[in-house]
Amino acid sequence: MHRVKDRSLAPSGRKKVAWAEERMKVLRSLFLEREDERPLRGLKVGMALHLEAKTAVLASYVQELGAEVSITSSNPLTTQDDVAAALTERVSHVYAWRGETEEEYMENIRAVLSDGPDIIVDDGADLIVEAHRMGLKVRGATEETTTGVRRVKALEKEGRLAFPVIAVNDALGKYLFDNRFGSGQSVVDGIMRATNIMIGGKEVVVIGYGWVGRGVAHRMKGMGAKVTVVEVDPFRALEAHFDGYRVTTMDEAAESGDIFITCTGNINVITKEHFERMKDGALLANAGHFNVEVDIKSLERMAMKVEDARPYVRRYVMPDGRKLYLLAEGRLVNIAAGDGHPIEVMDLSFSLQLMSILYLAKEEMEPKLLKVPREVDEAVVRRFLELEGVKLERLTEEQKEYLASWL
Repeated sequence: MHRVKDRSLAPSGRKKVAWAEERMKVLRSLFLEREDERPLRGLKVGMALHLEAKTAVLASYVQELGAEVSITSSNPLTTQDDVAAALTERVSHVYAWRGETEEEYMENIRAVLSDGPDIIVDDGADLIVEAHRMGLKVRGATEETTTGVRRVKALEKEGRLAFPVIAVNDALGKYLFDNRFGSGQSVVDGIMRATNIMIGGKEVVVIGYGWVGRGVAHRMKGMGAKVTVVEVDPFRALEAHFDGYRVTTMDEAAESGDIFITCTGNINVITKEHFERMKDGALLANAGHFNVEVDIKSLERMAMKVEDARPYVRRYVMPDGRKLYLLAEGRLVNIAAGDGHPIEVMDLSFSLQLMSILYLAKEEMEPKLLKVPREVDEAVVRRFLELEGVKLERLTEEQKEYLASWL
């Protein structure tokens, strides 16, 4: 069964998927090694991921390895309808279209779960959380994001986690590259696509200096921006200071910033008090998973007029005549207004996803939040380097003995 916007869009989607597949060298090599074996035969896999070309490659390979795949998007605004249409030709069930209402989004989440998945592949933990609410018996799950891992940790802390969840997000091969380099490039790309403005010379306020914030700040600095960081953690604030950024409070940054980018995963980090201080023309963008970091309800209440300035840009006219601009409805700007992380970055992340799915398929585990095994993490990164033609030095036996010695 499929529920998509328009299956006639498939030809365009096929081209996008083919382009991504050609460049996902690690994922393809891992798939080809197991294609004849079909290790997922007889299993059902439910997925909630940003439904674009790289995701389609992963979903297709999981299906071709024997699974019955049901998939929806992990965000109402991140489905590419042509890719969803093309994917109906490659997997069993697709439930997704761009611009879903919150109600439609949750209906599609429940549709995936109603297909009875043995394994869940999640991005943000909506599938995992809803599976718990529905009392479903699941063999295990993988989680792609910092936000999703946080939610699973909360379930585990309360003693409510009902099945094992592999924190793919916490693998070194994922967060060091996906969250930093992937978000860094794709957030800049999303903002530039949405606005067509010059970055150089503007003050960019990055709120949150975790791995995503680090990547965004670094890339914005490279584009010529004057970067200010807002952070609550003293260690991250110190790091940002030593990285050469101005570090201050949101109250102060609100008065001088031209572009604000939230990277915290927390709620209401830009609020009414900040909107009141912002200069005319300020842009508001979010790089966190949910659209909760900018207090949109307060922004709507404050505005005398709300209108779409251009695709993915909404203008809010304040009573004093100032105009503030919210990008991509406060949702993930990099995937709502762009194509998300670069293909090569997602090749790494989705290779770790595939290996984690295979691990869940063959192992029985306790209901805990688990790490990607270090040997799996390292093997994926080594494969990437090999295919990129990067050569590693090797320790000599003498060096190994020295490092293992206490003398």
